[in-house]
Amino acid sequence: MNHETTQHFSSGPWTLLLAYGVSVIGSLIGLACVVRARREPGRGARVRWTALGALAVGGIGIWLMHFIAMLGFDVPAATIRYSGPVTALSALVAVVAVGFGLSLVTLARFTGARLVLAGLPAGLGVAGMHYLGMAAIRFKGEVFHDELLVAASVVIALVATTAALWFALVVRTVAAQVVGGLVLGAAVTGMHYTGMAAIRATSDPKLPAPQGIAAFDLVFPVFVISGLVVGVLLWTLFTASGDASDDFADRRV
Repeated sequence: MNHETTQHFSSGPWTLLLAYGVSVIGSLIGLACVVRARREPGRGARVRWTALGALAVGGIGIWLMHFIAMLGFDVPAATIRYSGPVTALSALVAVVAVGFGLSLVTLARFTGARLVLAGLPAGLGVAGMHYLGMAAIRFKGEVFHDELLVAASVVIALVATTAALWFALVVRTVAAQVVGGLVLGAAVTGMHYTGMAAIRATSDPKLPAPQGIAAFDLVFPVFVISGLVVGVLLWTLFTASGDASDDFADRRV
């Protein structure tokens, strides 16, 4: 086996900028849905807004961001493909984990302890999606991880995700929600590139040609679909009635 030098910006710095921008957009929409969920007096409405928030953060802010950033990933002289089933599983993990974390602060009485607990599954959803996404890689070789950097990437995800929820749900101003979105986008992007710095690749020409989907063929249709999802979510937020009670959001312990 040969040790290979991996590249993370083979397509130029635009992958980093676009990935961060997409993550911020997903995070901002998701946090807006969470704030809306906490203002709703009915449980059914809170569940719907929480689900929309999980879709925005987990599906767009985390999953789509990851694979846009992966457009810059390259192992010299290697053809890289991605397993479709594992990639789909990584998206499901991101949405479900984030949804569970958000539900702790939208479907129950709000407390500081629940805020911290909410950051745990949400942050693990960020990290879990990343490493499942990495497990989907197929090429003539293997990928290994530096355990210390992996641990650092998980800590980044946990701390920054909790901080983003705090900005959106405790400070409760438009400016704070924007800061929360920027922080959460930075958490997802920072976690991704810290995790990418942890990898080492070895090549083995004797292995069979990889089977799966090319990165661009995976990202492009999802990017288009995500654009439509963002449009629907924004339309839903802007056209939702504004007369929901703030009683639930004002409860504190």
